[in-house]
Amino acid sequence: MPAVFIHGVPDTPRVWDQLLAELSRDDTVTLRLPGFGCPRPEGFAATKEAYVEWLAAEIAGIDGPIDLVGHDWGCMLVLRLASLQIPNLRSWACGNGPIDRTYVWHDTAQMWQTEGVGEQVMEDFITAEVMQMVFEAEGMAPEAAAAEAGDIDATMKACILDLYRSAVHAGEEWADDLDHIDTPGLVLWADADQYVGFEFGERLADRTGAHLVRLSCTHWWPTREPRAAADALRKFWAALG
Repeated sequence: MPAVFIHGVPDTPRVWDQLLAELSRDDTVTLRLPGFGCPRPEGFAATKEAYVEWLAAEIAGIDGPIDLVGHDWGCMLVLRLASLQIPNLRSWACGNGPIDRTYVWHDTAQMWQTEGVGEQVMEDFITAEVMQMVFEAEGMAPEAAAAEAGDIDATMKACILDLYRSAVHAGEEWADDLDHIDTPGLVLWADADQYVGFEFGERLADRTGAHLVRLSCTHWWPTREPRAAADALRKFWAALG
């Protein structure tokens, strides 16, 4: 019964390293979004729907049932698959990725969604040097932060722009389907997130009937509160039997 972890933007599976070390579970699988520190498959659109289809195919190839865990965009993909009631899913756990009709994309996302502006922001601000500082500030060890930031290249930047431009209306397009979720869920939500507030975690837990755990940190809870997140996951999985 493996646990499958999916990261967000603009990071890679390294974001889970500290949490997995705390978890001490020997059946974990970390997936890497296409184009994120790896090649972009030929013809891959890098839209939100393309990533959903990719993740569904990856999960279909894993012996299950599985426990699916996501952060940031990984959270949104986890919720989408749970709402589509994919087979092979025992539980889901995720946080700090909004699927909500009332959510307004943060300023950086809106710039990425704007032709020309997004490309300039990527060139000027989403650099290895800047992101290494961000990752270190979010709790990564310097060596891990440097490796993570080093994966930010032209391929990843292009995928991020395509993804965000496909998701301008993600809340309107996906939120209603959250009512179809029928598997047990855990919402792990950082309460000082500068991109999506804690109220969205509360709304998600209420709508899906999931248990809500409040984490006292900023956006990247897998690196800021790995022990607390691991403890919450262990208790959640243990309760499932």
